[in-house]
Amino acid sequence: MRCFRLRRRPTLNRDQSKALSFSGPDPRFYTSLGPRRLGDLAALAGAQAPTGAPEDLIVCAATLSRANPAAISFVADRKYASAAAETGARACFVSAATAGLLPSGCVPLVSTAPYGAWALVAGHLHHVRRLDPTAPAVHPSAQFEGKVAIGHGAVIGEDVLVGEGASIGPGAVIGPGVAIGRGCEIGARVVINCALVGDNVRILAGAVIGESGFGVTAGAAGLIEIPQLGRVIIQDGVSIGANTCVDRGAYEDTVIGENSKIDNLVQIAHNVVIGRNCVLAAHTGLSGSVKIGDGAQLGGRVGLADHVTVGAGARIAAAAGVMRDVPAGESWVGAPARPMRQFFRETAWLTRAASRKQGDGRHEDGGG
Repeated sequence: MRCFRLRRRPTLNRDQSKALSFSGPDPRFYTSLGPRRLGDLAALAGAQAPTGAPEDLIVCAATLSRANPAAISFVADRKYASAAAETGARACFVSAATAGLLPSGCVPLVSTAPYGAWALVAGHLHHVRRLDPTAPAVHPSAQFEGKVAIGHGAVIGEDVLVGEGASIGPGAVIGPGVAIGRGCEIGARVVINCALVGDNVRILAGAVIGESGFGVTAGAAGLIEIPQLGRVIIQDGVSIGANTCVDRGAYEDTVIGENSKIDNLVQIAHNVVIGRNCVLAAHTGLSGSVKIGDGAQLGGRVGLADHVTVGAGARIAAAAGVMRDVPAGESWVGAPARPMRQFFRETAWLTRAASRKQGDGRHEDGGG
């Protein structure tokens, strides 16, 4: 074990400050490759740009609601019409049918696959920071507050911040820019990237935090992986079990609220937001953009479809498959999941119906 003392807090370089000022991905975790000429980006994506726009400079890729005049965005569907009308983006990839949704200051870039075009361009504007394979195991720029225990074979990346009393287990890998709070316990072989971790957090052996979430879309040449440009935010007092995976956000953040407890072998996808004091048992799987209210409890092997909301204090029984929103305080059971009383009424009816059928069959056989 080795102990380190806090040194001067790192400052952002000019490129990182520029990225922050344009609301791009967090420069602690992503390198900005811009600015790029709009005409070059349109050509890269095979989109049609109007005359006069190619000389505009684009710094970052962003969603409609977060974009500003240095950003490029996209409109995937007409259901985003209101967001498109209010976007501050300089340019947006659109289909021919949705080009009219944009405000006058936003340049339409017409594409047969707007989301795919944006994904391709985003990958040329931002790269996730990776560990330098030539650097020492503990990077010289990493900062440690007071006593920090570091196990054998652990790798600590550039600009990492670790609070006093934290321990980092053998073989753990902490990626560039990650911040870990005071009193945290990071287990053996844990991998953390693109994450901000609060105080007194426990992450047990083999967990993977902040890797790229699963996102693909159709492009002109086939499937394109969508760059995942968000972060993971883990608030104070959270526990995360062994071999659990928490994906970073696609653009927004994946968030785990204060004092929530997550078991082993849980999958938490990108953009999931988990409230305070929640409990997730082993083998639970949360699809992208799920929202879990404060105090909710999910039993083992529960599965949630994407964009589902589970209200505060709700309880989901083991092995339930949740395909729609669960109101606050309710208990749901089954696959597809439904309210507990409804589930048991249906189960009782099916049991009685099956018993009657069996009885009728025995009577007919006996009279033959």
